[in-house]
Amino acid sequence: MPRMLSVAVLLGGLAYACQKDWDALARRSHHQVHNRHAKRAEVMYSPSLSEIESILINSFENKSISDWSYYYTHGDHLGSHNKSMADRTVQKWKDTGLDAWIEEFPIWYTYPEHSSLTLIRPDNTTHEANLVEDILAEDDTSSYANLIPAYHAMSASGDVTAQYVYVGRGTRADFQVLKDAGIELKGKIALANYGGLYRGTKAKNVQDNEMITEKNGYEAYPNGPARNPSSIQRGSVRFSSLYSGDPTIVGYASSNDSARGDTKPYNPSIPSIPLSMKDALLLLAALEGNGQGGFSNATYNSGPTPGALINIDHLMEQYIAPVWDVIGFINGTSPDEVVVLANAFGKLLAKGWKPRRTIIFSSWDAEEFSLQGSTEWVETHLPWLQTTTVAYLNMDVGVSGPRTNFEGSGEIQTFVVQQMKKILFPEGYGDFLTIYDMWYNTSKGSISPLRSSSNYASFYQNGIAAIDVGSSNGPSDPVYHYHSNYDSYHWMSTFADPDFRLHTAMGQFFSLVVYHIAEDPLIPWDLPHAARVLSDYLSEFNEIVSTSDTPDLDLTPLADAIAEFTKQAERIDKIGKQALVFSDTNMLGVVNSKYRDFPRGYASAGGLPRRETFKNTISAPGIDNGYGADVFPAETDNVNGGNQTAAEEWIGKTAKAVLRAAEILQMEE
Repeated sequence: MPRMLSVAVLLGGLAYACQKDWDALARRSHHQVHNRHAKRAEVMYSPSLSEIESILINSFENKSISDWSYYYTHGDHLGSHNKSMADRTVQKWKDTGLDAWIEEFPIWYTYPEHSSLTLIRPDNTTHEANLVEDILAEDDTSSYANLIPAYHAMSASGDVTAQYVYVGRGTRADFQVLKDAGIELKGKIALANYGGLYRGTKAKNVQDNEMITEKNGYEAYPNGPARNPSSIQRGSVRFSSLYSGDPTIVGYASSNDSARGDTKPYNPSIPSIPLSMKDALLLLAALEGNGQGGFSNATYNSGPTPGALINIDHLMEQYIAPVWDVIGFINGTSPDEVVVLANAFGKLLAKGWKPRRTIIFSSWDAEEFSLQGSTEWVETHLPWLQTTTVAYLNMDVGVSGPRTNFEGSGEIQTFVVQQMKKILFPEGYGDFLTIYDMWYNTSKGSISPLRSSSNYASFYQNGIAAIDVGSSNGPSDPVYHYHSNYDSYHWMSTFADPDFRLHTAMGQFFSLVVYHIAEDPLIPWDLPHAARVLSDYLSEFNEIVSTSDTPDLDLTPLADAIAEFTKQAERIDKIGKQALVFSDTNMLGVVNSKYRDFPRGYASAGGLPRRETFKNTISAPGIDNGYGADVFPAETDNVNGGNQTAAEEWIGKTAKAVLRAAEILQMEE
């Protein structure tokens, strides 16, 4: 193998890090709902539910959820592996009364042929890292012969030996600390800690710096809720803020005869390997007393240590392989209005119910491989989706802990919060009455814009309203072994959700959201709230501008466009409510079509600068963090880069996009 220019190694477990850092993300206040948080002992709560709502809620049964979880976690479920799971899902959906099938897509796929990491100490003793978790007698799947090895999807290959430097969490600020201390980075291997920043952005920062290729007081799992020292977080290191989907055919649907391009602009040119805390601490120990200390998240020394080396030998296979999306339909009475989601409504179908709007059920393959399953499906069906789709509803990590959370489009937020108040929070998981109470206690009513970390990305970036809901763990909850072999049925049923009652509550909540969007005569959007969200985003962007090198940037075009949007939002909200009161079906049809279509106005046909699959001018993943979202992303990128001319140009473009959305909403009273 040729010698590569750079490498990153990501450590697991040195600081609290989960799949979504909700404490960091929930910093905005786009929906503040004040409510007395009644305790169970003080109030007997019985939500007022319609007959159909009751059927939906009562159809969720924790035993069957447990059985499904057991099945999917006791077999190989990596993207492009084990089509039998997709086949079983199709049959289960058919058994409930859905029309269901599999759609197959050929995607660019990576898998390690071999991988090793060796520490060579100054005294020439060595340590070989164990790139798979320890086998635990309590966790039966940890001993399976076909366990997925520890690797990063989309990593490059390489075989190098060099000194190494601990770079904290691998942020630009961490690299600047090292540079300011006079530590030479070029030609070194980087040792980075998980958390605070998307792993692919860490790899990009390592690559850009020309480095070489490469709960206290609690017992560790399986004896307690703390992280097992051998746990390893797998995952993709694609440049998630630059693209979604198949990197060989960015922006177009993948097919067997597709002409495929170079992946280098979208994936690291350096190899990276995830490590366990147990192995990482040995590497860090060899750096003690050398280099810079005092990173914000840890006190480990940076090194390098003379004579302390790492050898990485990492060969990734790269080829085209099939993946299988499972798609199901419940046809509605209106062919021009579609709701896209993944859940089950079998009991309602058995009673003869038919929704007003068509519901699509989707179980996406290859999510961790650049969202390829969902993105290729969207790109294949995009004209139809843009014509008919009301909303995309996403549940990725449904339960990894008790903290209810969601993020998404401004017009949907009020309605989602209302549905939370109908679902009882399971006893024993916290002193809260409803899942709304848990959510509000955790978030203080703050709702973040969408980013790019899950399958909603292609829908939202093409101008389709979307939300992402789930239930995550906090610092005081059992550690979620995210993307580890211990992300297992045993872990879930022992520590996170022993009786699967959190799963039941999340299913109930999600089903109500789906039902009302599919069935309500007036699509339950809050357009005045959507306008307030835009105003909040503008205030946030103004703060960014005021502390930048372009503080005199004129935001008037954006402010004027949002003012016009606000006027049209308030007008159509009034008309829609009047049409509902008087059962004016013709007017409801007009209002609903505008509710469905106005987000299309936000999408820029050519995409954001240097990232064509990201088109939403209102929010998109931060170019430098990958996980968090930037508001007015094109402007933010240019302001951060000090390019005032380009920022002004995009202020004008985004203002026109907001005005397009306002024009779609326009109605005469």
